[in-house]
Amino acid sequence: MLQVENVSKQYDTPRGPLTVLSDVSFSMAPGEAAAITGPSGSGKSSLLYILGALEPPSSGVVTLGGRNPFTLSPAGVAAFRNSEIGFVFQDHCLLPQCSVLENVLVPTLVAAGAAGDDLGRARVLVEQVGLADRIDHRPGELSGGEKQRVAIARALIRAPRLVLCDEPTGNLDQESASMVASLLLDLHRRQQNILIVVTHSERLAAQFPIRFEIVDRRLTRRSGGPSGPPVPGTSIVRSAGLQYRT
Repeated sequence: MLQVENVSKQYDTPRGPLTVLSDVSFSMAPGEAAAITGPSGSGKSSLLYILGALEPPSSGVVTLGGRNPFTLSPAGVAAFRNSEIGFVFQDHCLLPQCSVLENVLVPTLVAAGAAGDDLGRARVLVEQVGLADRIDHRPGELSGGEKQRVAIARALIRAPRLVLCDEPTGNLDQESASMVASLLLDLHRRQQNILIVVTHSERLAAQFPIRFEIVDRRLTRRSGGPSGPPVPGTSIVRSAGLQYRT
């Protein structure tokens, strides 16, 4: 469960504190997916960074699976992010010198408790995102949509509880954006994680069953899109040889 309680965020500026988020509260359960929209500068990315334990809130509490990452040591926060949260950014952020498979495996290289079957899981994820025939290719040999599919597989390699996406289709043409959106939601349903996407795209947001909007620094809930309710979860979901926590 993701719990966000009375979260506010301020930044210090020469003219005084700038408030970008005010009293944000919501919760999401495993298997739920939400899109967050709002005008540029409304605080969408700031909220995503807080949810991803990349920066702390000025006030309020965020817990994931009952744990507040901001009470941990710096090393503990880093380990928490690595095991519990997957990130997909607008820029794929792939390592140019590494193959598709190696890029997917990057999060496992810094994990103290990495599993022995990481390689097998990575191969299955590459197949699930439709890149089995490009597994040994480097990013320079891939299209923009293919690079973003690699980034999605990388975000899922450790079966995180929470997957956060910041404008995942923002740099893609319409056909590639549609493919990436469908892939995100399909893998989310298989893994029964919590999926949150920040986007300016109404086309993307409309596919999510839960929709939030940030207006005047506050988060409000809008009616959901046509994708329907999340697939009911069980304690363990198995797909194509992978085992996921729900």
